[in-house]
Amino acid sequence: MTDAEDKIAALLAAQWVKVRPLLEERVATLDKAAAAVSAGMLADDLRKEAGSSAHKLAGSLGMYGYDEGTRVARELEVLLGKAAPDAVKLNKLIAELRAAVFPAA
Repeated sequence: MTDAEDKIAALLAAQWVKVRPLLEERVATLDKAAAAVSAGMLADDLRKEAGSSAHKLAGSLGMYGYDEGTRVARELEVLLGKAAPDAVKLNKLIAELRAAVFPAA
């Protein structure tokens, strides 16, 4: 790597440490929505909040090199755009997202 590439990588790593808690909160919102879907009690405001979280994750993860996380977050956003998202698919996608973005967690 060049000096400039090393500096960019270091800046991104430092920024990742700062934004990770926010990203974890967004995934927690997805978990909350999935639990509500599984219970048959997903309120429209929670569905919209989870869809917004998925949208924000899709938009930010690629910047940190998590292309698979971006792809999965986009799928989640589409799924949450439906009035009655499929609980099994929702939980599966959230697990995929977590594995792609937080593999050691």
